[in-house]
Amino acid sequence: MSSSTTQSLIESAIAQLEKLPPQQQQQVLDYIEFLAQKYIEPQPPQPRIPGLHRGKVWMSEDFNDPIPSDYWSDTKSR
Repeated sequence: MSSSTTQSLIESAIAQLEKLPPQQQQQVLDYIEFLAQKYIEPQPPQPRIPGLHRGKVWMSEDFNDPIPSDYWSDTKSR
């Protein structure tokens, strides 16, 4: 669609919108916002940046140690 056609379409829509009472103008705006959300183009995911949050996370020294077998059988402590 050419720029002049788009501009003409916008001007025509505004002229029609101005003729409507405020409640219907709000409904038109709501519908425009709905369409804008419905047809939004998904953005490609941003690549991860290694080391971006370095030093922000703490893990205990025993994080990778095996879980003791009594953990699974001792239901009283949980």
